[in-house]
Amino acid sequence: MRGAGAALSVQLLSACILYAAQVWLARWLGTTDYGVYEYATAISVIGAFIASFGLPGVALRLVSAYRAQSDWARLGGLIGGSWRQLLLVSIGVAGCATAGWVWLQSTRDLGVYTWPLLLGIWNIPGLTLLSLQKEIIRGFQQIVLAFAPSLIGQPVMLLVLAVSWRSHRSLSSTVAMGLSLIALLLVLLLQWGWFQTRLAPPIRRPPHIYETAQWWRIALPLMLMGGSYMILSHTDTLMIGLLLNAQDVGIYTAALKTAAWVPFILMAVNAMAAPLIATLYAQNDQAGLQQLVSTIARWMFYPALAMAIAIVYFSHPILQLFGAEFVAAQGALIVLMLGQLVNVGAGSVGYLMTMTTYQNQAAGVMAASALVNVILNLVGIHWFGILGAAIATALSMAMWNIWLYRLVVQKLGVRPSILDTF
Repeated sequence: MRGAGAALSVQLLSACILYAAQVWLARWLGTTDYGVYEYATAISVIGAFIASFGLPGVALRLVSAYRAQSDWARLGGLIGGSWRQLLLVSIGVAGCATAGWVWLQSTRDLGVYTWPLLLGIWNIPGLTLLSLQKEIIRGFQQIVLAFAPSLIGQPVMLLVLAVSWRSHRSLSSTVAMGLSLIALLLVLLLQWGWFQTRLAPPIRRPPHIYETAQWWRIALPLMLMGGSYMILSHTDTLMIGLLLNAQDVGIYTAALKTAAWVPFILMAVNAMAAPLIATLYAQNDQAGLQQLVSTIARWMFYPALAMAIAIVYFSHPILQLFGAEFVAAQGALIVLMLGQLVNVGAGSVGYLMTMTTYQNQAAGVMAASALVNVILNLVGIHWFGILGAAIATALSMAMWNIWLYRLVVQKLGVRPSILDTF
């Protein structure tokens, strides 16, 4: 409860700050520039995931196990080895993406996307390492240090930089991406330095054991699952940009960011639950695991339901905060929130699969759901625009949650949904 409370406090504060940052950026940039900024941000997030190759998930799982076993040599090797590997890999991915950007520039005019995309590409190394650091620190159950820098520090720093810039000249999507890169690098370095000072001497001292082959055996199915989730999370935004225009991306993003208030408590509780799931499973404590998932199901669903009802009731004035044009996303917002309620109601099904030994089956479910999501977005956007994208995203979200729930019951023998608490 203490850990979940700390996570919830950080998540709640960060949700307010992130949402305020999105509102102000939308108002300062306008629908088109805001759409370009969000499109470039989505590209950088996807690139960072590709560059991570599933290692952040491996770190979360193995750090918890090594700490429980007091295996300091392997723990030290995992922390240092994974950081160095991802630094090199992420720079390589950004370099390859830059080559692709140069080729696109020579074959077609990227227009307003040109420079924001390039800056988004070079956000990839920082985002990759920040993701790894977060999961390593989560494994130590230092929840505030894990989440506060990226969820609170980075948006606050971005807002401060943006306000300083606007006092002298106008803000554009290119400038916003550049300021985002600066804020990211500062947060990355500060978090890593602070964490290193809190590591126990036995972990920092060599000799270290590097089980690279084992890391990659676990990482590959996690990468497939994470990649599928990334497709599920960003297909709608990317395909709206490709099939419609930057203005529609901006309008839809307002609905997407607002709907994210519904599952924010899911993320807060899961922040603490994930390492506990791994620990209880390693101890073969099925009764404890059932008690944990039943408790967090109740903690997650009722606040999410109350939040969804409030957002539906006040959807018009909420979207108007972004600007008058963003009210057009009202229908998409309601549909996305319905999908998020299914997501929260199913319980922590994703972590129950990946924090145990069933990451391969979970990866298959997510891959199939991602494919369905792409097809539904193609059809939905063609016929219904941004509302079609919301319907496709909500249906895909419901599909993978229900499917994973059935696998959790079958493989682990626990029932994690809100309905099971009755």
